[in-house]
Amino acid sequence: MLSKRSQVLSESITIAISSMAKDMKAKGEDVISLSAGEPDFDTPKAIKDAVVEAMKKGCAKYTAVPGTPEVIKAIQTKLRVENNLEYQTNQIITTVGAKQGLFAIFQCLIDDGDEVIIPAPYWVSYPEMVKFCGGKPVFIEGDEHKNFKITAEQLKAAITPKTKAFVLGNPGNPSGNLYSKAELIEFAKVLKDTKVLVISDEIYEKINYVGEFTAAASINEDMFKRTITINGLSKAGAMTGWRFGYLACVLPELISAIKKVQSQSVSNISSIVQAGAIPALLGKTDDDIENMRKAYQERRDWMVDAINAIDGLSVVKPDGAFYLFINCKAVEKDSMKFCKELLAKEKVATVPGVGFGMDGYFRASYATDLDSIKKAVARIAKFVKEYKA
Repeated sequence: MLSKRSQVLSESITIAISSMAKDMKAKGEDVISLSAGEPDFDTPKAIKDAVVEAMKKGCAKYTAVPGTPEVIKAIQTKLRVENNLEYQTNQIITTVGAKQGLFAIFQCLIDDGDEVIIPAPYWVSYPEMVKFCGGKPVFIEGDEHKNFKITAEQLKAAITPKTKAFVLGNPGNPSGNLYSKAELIEFAKVLKDTKVLVISDEIYEKINYVGEFTAAASINEDMFKRTITINGLSKAGAMTGWRFGYLACVLPELISAIKKVQSQSVSNISSIVQAGAIPALLGKTDDDIENMRKAYQERRDWMVDAINAIDGLSVVKPDGAFYLFINCKAVEKDSMKFCKELLAKEKVATVPGVGFGMDGYFRASYATDLDSIKKAVARIAKFVKEYKA
């Protein structure tokens, strides 16, 4: 009954684990979830006020497929002011979260047999989207001792005549790795004179702890022409459920194709969500975002030290996002088994590294309050001690 295409997809392991934890909580079990990549902060007031005002004005109609002129202009301003990227308004499209934007990009780019280079560990949906389109994910494994980052030499070695695109999550999920401007310049040198496109997922851009972020498309003119920039407000804006994302690129045929896909699927994203996004894009929630970032940094610092104090576990301090990608190989190399037993015995929900392309690790989110994190880490320490015994 089902199409062959639908059967190549696997369920998102992060959503599956998060759902299990929610079901257990609903049954009254004392579960601490470190599984979902969802900020525990409320959406900033300026965003909610903008939505209320829009509803009062009757903002409840269809909009143009790419978005309203106002929100497109706000995205254009954000990219110019914060990232030194000069896009025209007809080169920008709003999407139902960054995820739907990525899905549309792959749908419009990938044919059967096309190869897409994806550094590992990777966000769980990248390879699934590529496979759904008939493409072949080509994985490059990052070095744990270098914050799981790949090198330009590895990228060069992975490129073949069938390579269509290179997916760059920066900062990355699940490792929180952050590529510097110098590292991006080296990637640009490798890609020069190739036809490989760069899909730069920058959703965690503002959740970084080194004080510097460089957009891939800003490296030089060649990178600007080959890069599709993906971003949104789910993470930094604490707007996961709002589903506001956007993409920008200068390839007219790709923008035209994505507009067609959107026009035949979602039409446009929610009109009131577009209105709410404008103040965030124009910097009116920067203080809120910085307060969240500081809280994440405090949690990260405490949790890294606490995890590294547990015999059998180790973790590299991440430069961005709000996850730890923890090495548990000395305890259990089967990450799915480790996470399932941790949830069953100690009621702590984490995500197995196998879902991110690297077994022997697990992802723990610190996008929750510090008290819960401390309780969860104490339970993890107890679990590991008893597991090793």
